[in-house]
Amino acid sequence: MRHPLIDRLLDHYGYPEITLESHADFVSRSGVNVLFFAGDPNRYKETTDVAVVLPELVSATANELRPGVVAKSAEIELQKIYGVRAWPSLVFVRDGGYLGAISRMQDWSDYLAEIGRLLRAQPSAPPSFDYTNVPQRGPAPDARGA
Repeated sequence: MRHPLIDRLLDHYGYPEITLESHADFVSRSGVNVLFFAGDPNRYKETTDVAVVLPELVSATANELRPGVVAKSAEIELQKIYGVRAWPSLVFVRDGGYLGAISRMQDWSDYLAEIGRLLRAQPSAPPSFDYTNVPQRGPAPDARGA
């Protein structure tokens, strides 16, 4: 079950839900497309803040941004493609090319400045995320501390 503020983006604002199947079509559309990686709103409290601010950011940029909400089922695979390291994140893509990302809740002026920079940016390769260097957890010690 999604959070009501995420549902609001989909139902009230009509933002598309981006699945693995719809992703390529969404990001290849002309203009600047924004993928909203919400994560779990119960775990990442800033998710609801970003969900409220996103429509305001679209409005503040004279609707230059076309947002979509990444489906929970697609988050991990798309995270690997875009190198998303923090939740929530907004990933900006122009004509299929990666522009950058803004993670977590920001001050309004910081959002506007960074979005302005991203709108002028040239597409580049997304940052890589090396899963092979992620430390692995060993077995938990038993009650004796062994």
